[in-house]
Amino acid sequence: MRPVLRLLPLPFCIALSLSARAGDDDMPDNWSLCPVGDAVPAFPDAPVGGKPGDRASQPTDIEGDQAEGVDGEVLNVQGNVALKRGDQFLGADKLRYDSQNERYVAEGNIRYQDSSMRLVAERAEGDQAADEHQIENLRYQLVSRRGNGGAERINLHGTEGSLHGSTYSTCPPNDRRWELRAHRIDVDTEEGFAVARNAVLRVGKVPVLYVPWFMFPIDDRRRTGLLFPSVANSDRNGFDYKQPIYINIAPNYDATLSPRVMTERGALLGAEFRYLNERGSGTVSGSWMPDDKLRDRERGYFAYHAYQNVSSKWQARSNVTWISDPRYFEDFNNSINGIAITSAHSEVGLYGRGLHWDARLTADHWQLADFTLTEASLPFNRLPRAAFRWEQRFGRWFALGAETEAVRFQHSERDGGSRLDFKPYVSMPLEGASWFIKPTLAWRYTGYQLDDALATTFGDKSPSRSLPITTVDAGLFFDRSTRLDGKAYLQTLEPRLFYLHVPYRNQDDLPRFDTAPLTFSWGQLFRDNRYSGPDRQTDANQLTMAMTSRLIREADGREKLAVSLGQIRYFDDSRVTVPGETPVQRGKSAWVADVSYAPSDRWTIGASYQWDPKLRREEMASFRARYLMRDEGVVNLAYRYRRDLVEQADFSFLYPINAAWSLVGRHYYSLLDHKPLETIAGVQWDSCCIAVRLVGRRYVHNREGDLSSGLMLEIELKGLGSGGQDTRKTLRRAILGYNRGDLYLVPPEMPTGQPPTDPDPTQ
Repeated sequence: MRPVLRLLPLPFCIALSLSARAGDDDMPDNWSLCPVGDAVPAFPDAPVGGKPGDRASQPTDIEGDQAEGVDGEVLNVQGNVALKRGDQFLGADKLRYDSQNERYVAEGNIRYQDSSMRLVAERAEGDQAADEHQIENLRYQLVSRRGNGGAERINLHGTEGSLHGSTYSTCPPNDRRWELRAHRIDVDTEEGFAVARNAVLRVGKVPVLYVPWFMFPIDDRRRTGLLFPSVANSDRNGFDYKQPIYINIAPNYDATLSPRVMTERGALLGAEFRYLNERGSGTVSGSWMPDDKLRDRERGYFAYHAYQNVSSKWQARSNVTWISDPRYFEDFNNSINGIAITSAHSEVGLYGRGLHWDARLTADHWQLADFTLTEASLPFNRLPRAAFRWEQRFGRWFALGAETEAVRFQHSERDGGSRLDFKPYVSMPLEGASWFIKPTLAWRYTGYQLDDALATTFGDKSPSRSLPITTVDAGLFFDRSTRLDGKAYLQTLEPRLFYLHVPYRNQDDLPRFDTAPLTFSWGQLFRDNRYSGPDRQTDANQLTMAMTSRLIREADGREKLAVSLGQIRYFDDSRVTVPGETPVQRGKSAWVADVSYAPSDRWTIGASYQWDPKLRREEMASFRARYLMRDEGVVNLAYRYRRDLVEQADFSFLYPINAAWSLVGRHYYSLLDHKPLETIAGVQWDSCCIAVRLVGRRYVHNREGDLSSGLMLEIELKGLGSGGQDTRKTLRRAILGYNRGDLYLVPPEMPTGQPPTDPDPTQ
């Protein structure tokens, strides 16, 4: 039979609303300790598939063991009653439907299921004409996410409903580690919000939070209201409370205000505005603190990050940052990273890319973020900077290209100037299945227009330099199949030669705006300039000899072993230098070696080493090892050394004791300064629906080297939220592999060079 009967609209939105979480943490909750069974098992006679949006266009099918009607007005169905429409299913022992008054009563073993939830109840009745329904003594189970609970009664009227005596938890019904209870919840599905009255959060049997009234969203629509607060405590800030307030302005605009109170420092107001359009998006954020007791001054910051697609080939980007004082990052960052930043960099620009070209027109600005330095130490602002690069094949043998850059340099305490760098080249890229050779001939011209003071210093307002650059890059690729421990591997042997010849040009009459020597490394073996910018072009007559060998598992392409060794042979002394740089002398460079080895799928070991044969000493050494345990455990060990600069050891781990308990720790130590940089020790307890993390931490928090200590406690109610400090964010930063997904992220692209540490153009 197919009577025109709607299934009762069951907006049990309490489940979806109470399971909403705040924050940007993309680490998923761990439900591995939860029982396999559901609080409300699936109904075998319920339909599979269907979409909620299709319900209105589909009729309702009613089935039962026995059906009878009274004058076509009252329909009685008994025994295995089943109402089906799309993804909806309603089962009962008995159903009575009065078609004249459009009222129904369903009794006995009430079962309801759709694409989002399942429930069981004792009784349901309603008025289809008035769209009023009442369900009594029910239990529900979410389908799309974890969560279950119950209610004494639900009253529905159209898109509005009231839940009386309702509960919600992500814990199993027989093991309620936490549960949220509300005396009454009024739901409005059309507006997308609900109001809870007399809500109590219980951890175990202990009530830990009582809220007499609060409003919250029940769907994905954004709505103005309060977000989860952040609570912390530290020696420097004291008791620290932040309460975010979300403001929904329009479908593509929103804002968040974040008033914050620190008992040892004062009040702070943070704000963020976001927008989205068809071609781009952006975020404007900032904070203002009228009086910071830590520094006895007004403080704040401003940031604007955005992109806008101008056309299919051009995009505008903005990354602007402003801080009120040089100690802002240090004082408002709770990790050692705050003292590693020496400047705030802002850049806006227009970027384009085509089939054979890419271009940019940008402007950037540097602001001091280290109180131990002066404004004179800042790099030059580039206002503006235009760059264009083009390369295209011509015929079978040749490729032509050019790299061009025009910059205007400005500095608040130094004279600047303009620079044009033009580097056209022609190459002959030849290659086969097991070899390649690429000779390249380039011509580099660099010219300047200097301000008066610099022109007086160098004796020329328009100095310039031009010279040819010749490179030949060649390599071979050998491979063979081999077996190791019964597994098939591909072993490679990859010799490579790189010859560089650049004649000497005296460049003492050229300024140095943004150019510094690059740190010697494997990548520098194959560069045509050992400087980061065009203010200096090295003279060279040298040959790089390098060799790489790999052992690749044929079953899955995993690299088991990679060994690389290389060295530069200098045929002549290099006469181009900058102040403080050790001249390159005829002979051999330091050996550069790099090894990575994976003894098993759990172990990864790597090392890098540089040995100077002339001075018979090591210049750089690093060692890194990682072991992945079962149950998401990880151990990291690293050692870093560079002569006269740094010597550090870093040990971190996540050690699972059993399925519920685990230990975390880190010891980051400077062997050069004989002091710890960061020490972390903590314990974690995890269950199906609740987790507790207690972490002690000691770290360098300012440039004076002072250590700060703190104790962090976080209680996470899975599927609801967490209270206390965000320990997972701290542990994720300190322990690589704390979130396994971080091990497989592609590292960000590194800049080709850094501005000189002393941006004095006369040096």
